[in-house]
Amino acid sequence: MATPDTAPAVALEPKTKLSGKILKTTLAGALVDIGQPLPGLIHISQIQETPVNKVEDVVKEGQEVTVWVKRVKKDRVELTMIEPLAYDWKEIQPDLIVKGKVVRLESYGAFVDFGAERPGLIHVSELTHGYVKTASEVVKEGDEIEAKVLEVDRRKRQIRLSMKALQTLVLEEEKPEREERKSKGRKGKKEDEAYEMPVEDITKEPEYTAMQIAWQVALEKSQKPGKVRRKSYKEASEEQENLLQDTLKKRLPTGG
Repeated sequence: MATPDTAPAVALEPKTKLSGKILKTTLAGALVDIGQPLPGLIHISQIQETPVNKVEDVVKEGQEVTVWVKRVKKDRVELTMIEPLAYDWKEIQPDLIVKGKVVRLESYGAFVDFGAERPGLIHVSELTHGYVKTASEVVKEGDEIEAKVLEVDRRKRQIRLSMKALQTLVLEEEKPEREERKSKGRKGKKEDEAYEMPVEDITKEPEYTAMQIAWQVALEKSQKPGKVRRKSYKEASEEQENLLQDTLKKRLPTGG
């Protein structure tokens, strides 16, 4: 498997980090051995961020250096000793998720360095859900945070970020799981209630015995002609009890 230090030049991508050795210095820059078939060249403007008057003042032949690929051409690999930005302006788009460090706090928000040309701003209203008076209530300088790009203004060189947007995303992802747990809870409750239901319906009237049926018929015949009203179980029971008592009295032997 090829590594950045040994990969063929055609496979090298911009921003690839390499180790090299200065082979020769010139007025325009330096020739670097990076272990590739094509020579590596560093222009004098790419040796350091501050202007360089003379290449030999910064690098010398035989010196080990760390370089990054700027571009690969047919006859050379153009290099830089200035660490490239993690994100170029064209790479920063809305909805991009970035990781960075809080480098400055203001009452209205926090500035985050995430490897772009300029830090991005997280407005106080985008730090978290709920009311926040000042940014220091949520973050402090040096905090490593993750945020979502909301807006990019390349003309003004402004980047708006949001931590709250990622918190909302997390809540939305958890919502179906919470709903599923609630649904399972309701289902389990219904199953428990069904399990506890008696086998027989307690409101169902018990079946009459043969004697009770005969008493009921006799009672219905004794009523006035017309529509027979079905008595409730309680009424029928009371009348049956009375009829039973009368019957028992008639059957009891009398002294004489």
